Amino acid sequence: MYWKISLLLLINFIFHSTFSRVAHSQSDTLRVLFYNVENLFDPFDDSLTNDNEFTYEGERHWTYGKFQEKLSHIYKVFLAAGNPYPPAIIGLCEIENRFVLNQLVYKTPFSKFDYRIVHEDSPDKRGIDVALLFDPSRFKLIQHHTIHIQFPFDPKSRTRDILYVKGLVYDLDTVHLFVNHWPSRWGGQLATDSKRKYVADILKKNADSLFLAIKNPNIIIMGDFNDYPDNESISKHLQARTLADSSSLVNLMTSFNHKKNIGSHKFHQNWGTLDQFIVSNFLLLPEGSLKIAYNQAFIFNADFLLTSDEKYLGKKPYRTFLGYRYIGGYSDHLPIFFDMFK
Repeated sequence: MYWKISLLLLINFIFHSTFSRVAHSQSDTLRVLFYNVENLFDPFDDSLTNDNEFTYEGERHWTYGKFQEKLSHIYKVFLAAGNPYPPAIIGLCEIENRFVLNQLVYKTPFSKFDYRIVHEDSPDKRGIDVALLFDPSRFKLIQHHTIHIQFPFDPKSRTRDILYVKGLVYDLDTVHLFVNHWPSRWGGQLATDSKRKYVADILKKNADSLFLAIKNPNIIIMGDFNDYPDNESISKHLQARTLADSSSLVNLMTSFNHKKNIGSHKFHQNWGTLDQFIVSNFLLLPEGSLKIAYNQAFIFNADFLLTSDEKYLGKKPYRTFLGYRYIGGYSDHLPIFFDMFK
């Protein structure tokens, strides 16, 4: 069985390597984007969360004007990353609440595109969540729910829920989406490693349940995993690997792993790909009603999202804050995207 899958995946790789540059019309191409927007907070104090630093009196002196500038930056990214319209499906992390999403989708020029919001509050102590935006003319929502994370070895710790969204693409086939923002490395990679591995195990169980229930499920996992493709949380616990490994889950971002001068995030002098797309292998096979090219996932590194790195040389993401100093950029992460074809 596995050699058949490997052969089909190889055929797909050769096919897309040869023909992936052929232009596709908007009617048969659907772009999916994920973006860690770096602390999209409103300037109001929420008594239920630890968001005090993002108020006018707080350490970051966050104002309504800065909030509005942040919104304008984000919808500019959506437009610039489009093909030629904004991506049909947009996964987000580091957003505070439904209010900031409503302001982004309905109260900026982005409103002319008529997108919808999928969001639920997470128990994260800072109040940051994940969310999904979608164009209802290209993606029809069927259902959604959150997957709650409770660490048995650290029950007082709180992190973001995983957002599960089921929808219909172009009235053609069902897609299962998981939007993630795994526990950070704050406090050290090794000290926090067990939490990311635990979240990976929970996500794997949910993906496996789809493989058991559906013959060839179209699964798209996206997020800021705070780990790289070769870390154990992803490669061993989630079992998301390369095309050649014949895994049921395939990581589209392995080609970017630890490459010099390219990645979705930069720490000191090192670029890395914390933001990733992971898909079910069926989406990479030529006979599916929906198809993704394995070698056609991208990091959107437009010039306006970058700035000079005076300390470590080269470029780095043009972020909103440097420490607690407001510099008015976009995010400390770069967006990632891929195209799905009929």
